[in-house]
Amino acid sequence: MKPSKDISRLIEIMAALRVPETGCPWDVEQDFSSIAPYTIEEAYEVADAIARGDLDDLRDELGDLLLQVVYHAQMAEEAGEFAFGDVVQAITTKMIRRHPHVFGDDEARSAGMAKGMWEKIKAEEKAEKRNARLARGHDPEDHGKGFLDSVPVALPALTRALKLQEKAARVGFDWSEATPILDKIEEEIGELRQALAKGDTASIKDEFGDMLFAVVNLGRHLKVDSEAALSGTNEKFRSRFHYVEQALEASGNTLEKAALDEMEALWQQAKSAK
Repeated sequence: MKPSKDISRLIEIMAALRVPETGCPWDVEQDFSSIAPYTIEEAYEVADAIARGDLDDLRDELGDLLLQVVYHAQMAEEAGEFAFGDVVQAITTKMIRRHPHVFGDDEARSAGMAKGMWEKIKAEEKAEKRNARLARGHDPEDHGKGFLDSVPVALPALTRALKLQEKAARVGFDWSEATPILDKIEEEIGELRQALAKGDTASIKDEFGDMLFAVVNLGRHLKVDSEAALSGTNEKFRSRFHYVEQALEASGNTLEKAALDEMEALWQQAKSAK
């Protein structure tokens, strides 16, 4: 077995790894659920390589993510459901359908993407998917029957909060402006204080979640993506903490031995420096 730029070689490798008698024992025992966390992790590593501007890492991480797609497709093929080629056909069909102004006839291309066409196409796809599930004897509502049930549960919590709020807003369930949300956040902080005073662990968790949800809602109204904003703050914290670490090292001290007051003073220096 030799490396190749042909996708068929990767599919062959994955199939060989999954053969019970001669494959890799670890790969053989996996299923969709056990592999799903790795799929999510690889997507994050792709995003990390992009954020760092490391194209060598990006090439490798995209390969790792592609392997995840091949892995899931291989398991589906073993179950007699679909193969990698079906995955490719499904996405190419979707992309062609969703871009009639690029791949359609002369009339469609000259007209461009008409207002409302995107939603119309997605509605048609949803109807087709529903009919296909009915034909297989499955519940036609694959994500549940509620209006918000199509928002994936596996999304990062901040992102899912945003998606839930955006979808509810489509039917008018929304604040008209940002200012009242600040009042809501203060209300949630008050309820969190009450839970803390009572020492009620379950209530503390619940009220803390409510507060975070309200903060995401505020960000949405301010046109600030909560996930991106928190990522920026995370990096800012990392950078400033590294400044503290370096300053301590330069003075012959360490993070473990330094007093909190000393670290706080260096932290303030880091804020002023950047």
